[in-house]
Amino acid sequence: MWQDVRALNAAASALFAAVMLALLASGVWWVSQRPMFTLRTVSVGSMYGMELKHVNKLTLRAGVVGRIKGNFFTTNLEQVRGAFESVPWVRRATVRREWPNELIVELEEHEALGTWGEDGRLLSVKGDVFTANLAEADEDHALPELDGPDGSEKEVLARFAELRAWFAPVRLTPEKLSLSSRYAWTVTLDNGMSVALGREKDPNTLKGRVQRLVGIYPQLAERLPEGIETVDMRYQNGLALTAAGLKVPVDGNKPVKAAVKKSTPTSGKTSKHT
Repeated sequence: MWQDVRALNAAASALFAAVMLALLASGVWWVSQRPMFTLRTVSVGSMYGMELKHVNKLTLRAGVVGRIKGNFFTTNLEQVRGAFESVPWVRRATVRREWPNELIVELEEHEALGTWGEDGRLLSVKGDVFTANLAEADEDHALPELDGPDGSEKEVLARFAELRAWFAPVRLTPEKLSLSSRYAWTVTLDNGMSVALGREKDPNTLKGRVQRLVGIYPQLAERLPEGIETVDMRYQNGLALTAAGLKVPVDGNKPVKAAVKKSTPTSGKTSKHT
């Protein structure tokens, strides 16, 4: 080998290159550790130019910024993003570097549509379930109560929007919507009336049942001015209801209030439970 000039030159070149790379890496490391690259500013803003309603920037600085490690070059942006997304009300965060010593953080907040389940969680307008302060969520208006099996959040969200539109002609607004473990729907309206809509056999099942109720509701409301408690729409051609306003005479002329279940077919056909 010592007599092979070409091999010696190649080995020398490789050794020289390795030394230069090591020196270059050392130089880069030395430069990156200069005080000018110490993170001095973490700017927090909102995505899409929207105002942050629930995320407090001072709280973020105290709870998150102090956990950021490294400098402009060495900070792990994924870890920083995860730290911000762990904050209540934060749906998504993006983080980028700004030369020479700044991080730019943009946040997207959750927008609560209603409560979810019985454990104090919230459902956003995008179908995300998250945990936050309920008092902050309903500070503008009371939130509807929504519930369903795990994984049904977006389905419940979509159905809730449809029900609001379907009941609008009779000026009723859904306040509670529940999807049972057997996938049967029950909605409670702002007049206190609970409506059992049952399971969906096809895409038009629920809409058809609501339309039947909406069509007859003005007559029912007129005949039962003290209010209707429950309505069961799981019948092919009719419905069943309970109402405290119905009266039953006792001792000849002394009436008392009573809850009475009454089947009300919408046609001459026999009602069939489905």
